[in-house]
Amino acid sequence: MDITLDDVIEMLEDIQEDVDYRSCTTLIDDHVLDSFDILAIVSAADDEFDVTIPAKDIVPGNFNSAQALCALINRLADED
Repeated sequence: MDITLDDVIEMLEDIQEDVDYRSCTTLIDDHVLDSFDILAIVSAADDEFDVTIPAKDIVPGNFNSAQALCALINRLADED
């Protein structure tokens, strides 16, 4: 299953809608998303894409952009 960037952006917009996910690459560094948002993303990824994000992968680099998150979700989906 190939999860697209649009799929991930749609999920992110359900969590925090007033963000330009296509161009922002500092979602964590600039505190656009907080720890509650990260928990919501981890839960939504499990619900929407059947992907479990392990604790070791919950690092800023994987959540700073929609592109990085999309790559993470696809990598985890491919591992299953």
